[in-house]
Amino acid sequence: MTKSVFRFLSRQPDTPELYGENHLLRLPRYSDYKQWQRLRSESRPFLQPWEPVWRPDELTEGSFRLRVVRSGQEYASGLAVPLLLFRRDDQVLLGGLTIGYIRRGAAQSCMVGYWMGEKHSGQGHMLAALKVAIPYIYGGLQLHRIEAACIPENWKSVRLLEKAGFEQEGLLRKYLKINGEWRDHLMFSRLPEDGEFGKMLKP
Repeated sequence: MTKSVFRFLSRQPDTPELYGENHLLRLPRYSDYKQWQRLRSESRPFLQPWEPVWRPDELTEGSFRLRVVRSGQEYASGLAVPLLLFRRDDQVLLGGLTIGYIRRGAAQSCMVGYWMGEKHSGQGHMLAALKVAIPYIYGGLQLHRIEAACIPENWKSVRLLEKAGFEQEGLLRKYLKINGEWRDHLMFSRLPEDGEFGKMLKP
């Protein structure tokens, strides 16, 4: 493990919780399974065109428990911060946002990915989540560059990234295998602006 990873670990709480005015982002827990399974199952036709093919055991409790363990391991190793998004007042699960592919050294960058339950889509929740996560990425994780990629036809995701301050950089040919097919993706990036290093962890 490199010194940069040790520095990363020394700055982080055991369980990161990022709070916005109406939203909470945190690592998944075993107790989230029922909400997660129901939301993902209900939203499958909505999500599948934009995601890799789901495994046969995708929605099983055993698969989710492994996901929780892996999320904790990825966070502890400094590789990723896989978060679930909740409405803050009643703890209803809305979707997820992952800060992944964290690269230290000269790069100091990451890539964000996200998903939203169909019944919560189009209500501004993911934009609010990004506005919570971005200062944490720059301030808490001390990264310099945030990247995101989306399928060109996914105009909702394109608009979301633009509203969150991302700029389009180019086209990645056959970048990811989505819904069983290799798909082109638009690459977006975001660099820090003044005032974006606020502390977003609950006191």
